Amino acid sequence: MANARSGSLATILFLFMSSAALHKVVSQNLVTDNVTVVEGEMAIISCRVKNNDDSVIQLLNPNRQTIYFRDMRPLKDSRFQLVNFSDNELRVSLSNVSLSDEGRYVCQLYTDPPQEAYAEITVLIPPGNPIIEARDEVLSEGNETEMTCTAMSSKPAAIIRWMKGDKELPGKPKVELTYDKMYTVTSRLTFTVSKEDDGVPVACIVDHPAVKDFQAQKYLEVQYKPEVKIVVEFPQGLTREGENLELSCKFRGKPEPQRVNWLKVDDDVPSHAVITGADLYIENLNKSYNGTYRCVASNSIGEAYDDYTLYVYDAPTTTPKSTTATTTTTIITTTISYPEINQETAPSTEPAAHDSRAGEGAPRTVDHAVIGGVVAVVVFAMLCLLIVLGRYFARHKGTYFTHEAKGADDAADADTAIINAEGGHTNSDEKKEYYI
Repeated sequence: MANARSGSLATILFLFMSSAALHKVVSQNLVTDNVTVVEGEMAIISCRVKNNDDSVIQLLNPNRQTIYFRDMRPLKDSRFQLVNFSDNELRVSLSNVSLSDEGRYVCQLYTDPPQEAYAEITVLIPPGNPIIEARDEVLSEGNETEMTCTAMSSKPAAIIRWMKGDKELPGKPKVELTYDKMYTVTSRLTFTVSKEDDGVPVACIVDHPAVKDFQAQKYLEVQYKPEVKIVVEFPQGLTREGENLELSCKFRGKPEPQRVNWLKVDDDVPSHAVITGADLYIENLNKSYNGTYRCVASNSIGEAYDDYTLYVYDAPTTTPKSTTATTTTTIITTTISYPEINQETAPSTEPAAHDSRAGEGAPRTVDHAVIGGVVAVVVFAMLCLLIVLGRYFARHKGTYFTHEAKGADDAADADTAIINAEGGHTNSDEKKEYYI
């Protein structure tokens, strides 16, 4: 009795293990794939069997309704069409896919017991055309603006990126799930505009697996205050007395500046100056015109200006090739010569932009004729002094004679000479001589 029970248990265990082994082999032989399809397009479902033993293959929908049994279609949905049927494959197409077709489809192989493999169909729904909106149609330089971009009714939710020119800007997205299981995404962009942004496109780019290169863009229109620059038309070098000055005021802005004014800082523009539009013309310059001249341009956004500092130099003098000052006396002759100035090797005195002066350290204009005259006068004075001194010393040079010993030449001895000297000692007070 015990042996009989033991044999029955072994038989049952053998059958169970055989069934499990058979189930494993069959499961490995039945193959299918998940499908991702864009709404409105076609999906292909393929049920494949390796080493089929003439078992029947059928395809079921997510509601477990038979779509195809072998090569027959029990389900009355003409969107399903047989693509291929053989012992090893059942391939079916589903056209014009909609969101309601999404779900798990079953490939079933009639074995004992039946085996199944599952194909998940995912339906992608692209968003509608992105809508880009700007809070301000016309922007002003330096102001902050806000733009929004909306991608509606998509599955899955779209991703929105912002590009201003070739630079990506961060936006703030907001995702909403609608009642029909669709997603609406809105992204908000805030930034400050500059005059360089005028005419630059701002693009809202929508990334979604169902579409490529999906975007909308809007061109910025930025108004900005004028930019002003003074250009010296004449002269090209230093501004000197007696010459003319012509300045031109260059400007641009949006909107175009309608008013352009010339003025002199802290003073009045010379009365005979001619202002024609954006140009200033002054004839016959003199040093009283020195100062800062300003061009001011304005539009509805603001105003801007540029300055030009005028410094009038002395009129150029004609320098002779050589200047000779000669002074001749009976004693000394002096000649002073001044070399010709080489204009090619002279240092440049071109002024800096917006200033008629040559700048710090620039050489000053020297009148060589004046310096030569001063030197000649000094030399002449020195020569005259030497002549006067020479004549003076010449008149007081030689032997000096007095009358103290007159009459002493014939005396026999010294005592007699003293006695015989003219005047003796009695008139000594009247015989005094003075040397000056």
